[in-house]
Amino acid sequence: MKPKVLYPLSFKVISFSIFLFSSLLLGYEWTRGSDVSQVTPPLAGIPDLKIHLDNKTPSDSGKVTSDTLTEGNIEIPLEPPKIEIKIPPLEKEELKRVVANQAFGVGERLEFSVGYGMIKAGTAVMEIPEIVRFNGKKCYHIISAALSNKFFSVFFKVNDRVESFMDVHELYSLRFDKHLREGKFKADISMLFDQENHLAIYNNSKDTFSVPVYVQDVLSAFYFIRTQDLKVGQSIFVDNHADKKNYPLEVKVLRKERIKVPAGTFNCVVVEPILKASGIFQQKGSLTVWLTDDQIKMPVLMKSKVFIGSISTELTNYKLGEVGKY
Repeated sequence: MKPKVLYPLSFKVISFSIFLFSSLLLGYEWTRGSDVSQVTPPLAGIPDLKIHLDNKTPSDSGKVTSDTLTEGNIEIPLEPPKIEIKIPPLEKEELKRVVANQAFGVGERLEFSVGYGMIKAGTAVMEIPEIVRFNGKKCYHIISAALSNKFFSVFFKVNDRVESFMDVHELYSLRFDKHLREGKFKADISMLFDQENHLAIYNNSKDTFSVPVYVQDVLSAFYFIRTQDLKVGQSIFVDNHADKKNYPLEVKVLRKERIKVPAGTFNCVVVEPILKASGIFQQKGSLTVWLTDDQIKMPVLMKSKVFIGSISTELTNYKLGEVGKY
């Protein structure tokens, strides 16, 4: 069994808050990733993702050499390499469901500031820059990137990037990549979801796990929730898989509220995600999320109460996507 890595609580919860909704669902421990040779596949237009293993990296001529890019007012990490995963042959009939999606689309970009009490800890971006093909299916390429600011980086540097490839019609995850750089901790984990055979397949097919039908990763789960009819007093339930375990996720719809954040003033529906797990994966603290009270359900504020204080994530800038464009 691979060891877990723990950091001082104050730094750990802030780094996870930067990871927004999806990170806090996992609790405060990550599984260490293994080092493998990696290459970056091209993602121009809507190509098929070409995933392979090689001991050499592509030529770096003409590429930016910095480990971050500045876009607008927010620095985001450069796209990390992908890890090879072998796709098994299809054994069962293809899934057939269509989920109505009036919430998000390609081109959406949400920018956030992250604070711990009075301390500004960093920035985060959630975006859907493109639609790509994965294993013959069109997918939303969803990215969540987080970067600690210069002040906080003196104590604990965070440079994280998570990617999800979500089927545009059936709205389930087909691939999940997690690249973490938190202090001295480094992890690169890739996971393929074989939805037809109900399997989660990890780095280079070394580990395979059974999963529920239409299972989500932690990032795609957030986007799926946005497509649902959120009624006060009711709950939405989503099957979720992360770190080699299945986690039933309940999202309670608490109330409606009007709030003001740097990006503007919004009428919101307030929800509370609850991760039903036990042991070291048990959710600690509480997380409350404010989503716009409309079809888009855009996250504008996230607050997490922890043992030593509270963390807030506020929307600073946004660009809506093209809903229905595939």
